[in-house]
Amino acid sequence: MATLDTKRALADLKELRSLTQDEAGAQRVAFTETWLKALAFFHGKLDEIGVPYRQDAAGNTWATLEGERPEALLIGGHLDSVPNGGWLDGCWNVIAGLEVLRYLKAQGKPPVTIKLVNWADEEGARFGRSLYGSSAFSGHLDIESVRNLKDKAGVLLVDALKGVGLRLEDAPKAKLEQKDCAAYLELHIEQGPVLEDLDYPLGVVLGTVGVERNFISFHGQGAHSGSTPMNRRKDAFKAAGMMSQEIYTIAARHSGVCTIGSCVTKPGIVTSVVEDCTITLDQRHIDATKLAAMWADAQEAARRFAKECNVELAFGDLWRIEPIPFHPELIEFCDEAIKATAGKSWRLPSGPLHDAAEVCRAGIPTQMIFVQSLRGISHNKIEDTKEEHLEMSAVALAKLAERTIPWIVARLGKSRT
Repeated sequence: MATLDTKRALADLKELRSLTQDEAGAQRVAFTETWLKALAFFHGKLDEIGVPYRQDAAGNTWATLEGERPEALLIGGHLDSVPNGGWLDGCWNVIAGLEVLRYLKAQGKPPVTIKLVNWADEEGARFGRSLYGSSAFSGHLDIESVRNLKDKAGVLLVDALKGVGLRLEDAPKAKLEQKDCAAYLELHIEQGPVLEDLDYPLGVVLGTVGVERNFISFHGQGAHSGSTPMNRRKDAFKAAGMMSQEIYTIAARHSGVCTIGSCVTKPGIVTSVVEDCTITLDQRHIDATKLAAMWADAQEAARRFAKECNVELAFGDLWRIEPIPFHPELIEFCDEAIKATAGKSWRLPSGPLHDAAEVCRAGIPTQMIFVQSLRGISHNKIEDTKEEHLEMSAVALAKLAERTIPWIVARLGKSRT
């Protein structure tokens, strides 16, 4: 009788850590030698269980367990990491998915095809463009907008892709992989403190929040810091400083999150009143109406502070994505799977974006499971989760897959009648 070997999955995870992590943390940055080493490790595990795999035009790896029907249940994650990252972010999704693939294969030919996908460059840590592989799959990758991206060493994205046998121009062909995709499941560490604070090992992800990223620029007048009285200054930084507190009020008002992530001043010297100050604002909410209200409130506050400080004001767009709710039936299946595994379940949105968001945007029914993160820390070498919780998450993923497979079959039957 087939069994899910969660200890083996943990052993695989630790083996990957030993291959791709140093004293500073995980180094599986996309399209690097260490990333290729992680891919080779993954391919070796697939060879061991006898599941064929291939790479698509965007660098995503697809392992396919052929079923009675071509329609496929996808299980996915990403092996790439941020520099000096943690041992779980992204790769546990793939490793747990690998164990579920072993488990399903041991039961014989499944009713539907099972595909395990490793998405390329989910993090965007090297070139600043997250969800590269999954957005190519969903059809939301504009190759012209990324053609001139460079990493910190000055290496162009197009050249990094060439170095691993890929061509940027071919990336949109990854959309062809959507054929016969019937549902998508993804397991991920929470990367935040909610589940730990509530003492829940696992959580049902309701969807990914919408993100509104903008810059706000204040323009005043540069002046000598010693000879200019405080009441005569047109200090651009003063207005920006007032915004830094206001975003907490806005976030609380709408139960969202707001972050000023960068602040650039000019002339940027200690002896001058700040003439120009540009801040970046990241706002997130699961509700599109409240997200829009948060940005409207931020603009209103910026105008008020600019007037109060006697400075000029300009706004600019950086990037945005709408809230993406997951499939309501899969949410219920996920809740059942988690309760059957852990005895209790908590529902929460995902603040970070994930490949699941792009798959969902492609119109494929999608669902995620979160497993508790210790201290709520991620993208850091101290990132961690209790091993018993990791094992529970793999079990819940398998249970969710087992519930989703007959659901796919039933939907196929309805579509043919």
